[in-house]
Amino acid sequence: MFIADFHIHSKYSLATSRDMDIKALSSWAAIKGISMLGTGDFTHPKWIKELKRNLVKEGRSYSYGGIEFILTAEVSNIYRKAGRTRKVHNIIFAPCIRSAEEAGKALSEYGRLASDGRPILKLDCRRMAKLLEKVDPEIFIVPAHIWTPHFGVLGAVSGFESLEECFEDETSRIFAAETGLSSDPGMNWRYSDLDRVSLISNSDAHSPSKLGREANVFSGRIDYKGLVNILKKQDTKRFLYTIEFFPEQGKYHWDGHRACGIRLSPGEAVSSGNACPACGKALKAGVMHRVEELADRPVGYTSASRPPYKRVIALADIISEALGARGASKKVSAEYRRITGALGGEIRALIEAEEEELKEACPPKVARGIMNARKGAVKIEPGYDGVYGTVKACA
Repeated sequence: MFIADFHIHSKYSLATSRDMDIKALSSWAAIKGISMLGTGDFTHPKWIKELKRNLVKEGRSYSYGGIEFILTAEVSNIYRKAGRTRKVHNIIFAPCIRSAEEAGKALSEYGRLASDGRPILKLDCRRMAKLLEKVDPEIFIVPAHIWTPHFGVLGAVSGFESLEECFEDETSRIFAAETGLSSDPGMNWRYSDLDRVSLISNSDAHSPSKLGREANVFSGRIDYKGLVNILKKQDTKRFLYTIEFFPEQGKYHWDGHRACGIRLSPGEAVSSGNACPACGKALKAGVMHRVEELADRPVGYTSASRPPYKRVIALADIISEALGARGASKKVSAEYRRITGALGGEIRALIEAEEEELKEACPPKVARGIMNARKGAVKIEPGYDGVYGTVKACA
């Protein structure tokens, strides 16, 4: 089992832990059971220098401390199109450091790359795709967290109705899309426009402990060229499944108004006229609402030709609930380290470990929480308007 988390950030991104350096990323990836990480932020001048200094080249990928890395960066494209301001986040994948550096040079004409690990670019997504193809035809783009209201390519506030509306004649070069924390593959299967792309899931981690909260599982080791082939062919023999948040945990899953503490399902929001029942202001439309708007297939639609997915709750969250302690407490941290050490990493504990193994290695409530999460036997309060949802599994 080869686990990859391609979308992360470095210490040079805004609102990101200072611990997001190569050493910490590698150490935490090992604790999680992750085989490959995206570098994140390769457009940042200081981060690309650190990557060059620390990463060891191995074929078509790089490594540090036993963890493989692949060159990735997220950018924020903000521009006017068809009379509206568009805001779209995209993940750029580059085959090597040289290509990443050349891509950074080309993109520096459209934004201040040193200001943020995820720079703002005044650049149309279609034009960016053409520009990067000239830099290196092997570079590819994956639209990030495609349903989020403000920065998803299909987002309700500043996105498009389809990938083609955004990328036009460059759409054929878009062969993968990221589902994001607030949606899962099942929700995405309902929109046939996405049939032509592979759906990947990543953590978008801003701190080391969040690595792997969503990830991609392959049957064996992959490199850059292999990844491209798997995604283009939607090869379910190699791409086994994705690891998913319960999408309700995502902070834009339902509609709502954070100032008033109001969260509503899409149906409830429509019944309220999409206005906050407390103050009358417009509700922030969530991912589920947007999926309902664009979906051309019913709830529960499945696709045997797409990789399946497995939902998990972060082990630290399960331990926190089971012990009645804060997630950042020393008590939770110590138990987390003990369990991951005993079971061969967090992801194995959450997905693969047998129930008897869990009972031997974990306190009873933690073992029960992991098994309940696997079965979907959880209590959920959906996230809304920038507020993360909660999922309880230990009862």
